[in-house]
Amino acid sequence: MHLLMISIAVICAWKIRQSYKHIEGDWYERWQKTLFLFIFPPLLIFMTIFALLCMGPEGKMGGVQTGWLGYVLALHALVFFAYLCIKLGWQGWQSVQSARNNRLINLAGKKARLLEIDALFAGQIGFWKPELVVSEGLIQSLSPEHLNTVLAHEEGHYYHRDTFWFFWLGWVRTCTDWLPNTEALWQELLILRELRADARAASQVDPLLLAESLLLVVSSQPISTDICCAALDSTGMDRLEQRIEALLKPPENYSQFKEISWDRFVLAFLPLISILFHT
Repeated sequence: MHLLMISIAVICAWKIRQSYKHIEGDWYERWQKTLFLFIFPPLLIFMTIFALLCMGPEGKMGGVQTGWLGYVLALHALVFFAYLCIKLGWQGWQSVQSARNNRLINLAGKKARLLEIDALFAGQIGFWKPELVVSEGLIQSLSPEHLNTVLAHEEGHYYHRDTFWFFWLGWVRTCTDWLPNTEALWQELLILRELRADARAASQVDPLLLAESLLLVVSSQPISTDICCAALDSTGMDRLEQRIEALLKPPENYSQFKEISWDRFVLAFLPLISILFHT
């Protein structure tokens, strides 16, 4: 019975992920659908594993004898997921420590870590309370007005705690990269994250100046910033056009960027009901 539960959860997760197609619509619609397709399948698998571990290897469920095999598989999966979390956490901690080894400066009234490199870089690095990190090349290359738009964008990442939440989303991505469309959904979440930070910045600074800053920074030498980092150029050249178009058209209502509906995720907790039928 335990093996049957695992099989059903994996098949459902696979089918849901497989249904992904490019999502059209406004930011809110894209965010809701992408987040659901990215989180729901792994959450369904995680809840099934949790239910099996709670029931244990012995007993009956619905009159059918349970066995050790499903329980052992669930236990091994949990250990593997925990290992991946610890591994990503360690890599993130190393990134934070590396950032903190750089000199602390005052930049337009904000504290920032200075990277002594020529590449143009700006990003938030850390977990719940990340630090602003900028490169020497960025400060030397951008005018004070353009630099102010970059800082406004990074303030958007800090406001939404993007480094913290995307660390956990990155962990989900690593745990379930075998599911279809994982990378496509991850890239969509990244661009939506940047669009949200752009929108908040555009409500405070000139959107045209921010668009010009994007062109300058994204076209420069890229810096690898995957874990615990939200950088101005996170989406790279391939999504730059989408961000520029969003900045040049009439701004969307920024309040909608804060709304997230979690109602549909309740269905992922259905496997927990099976615990009631285990004796």
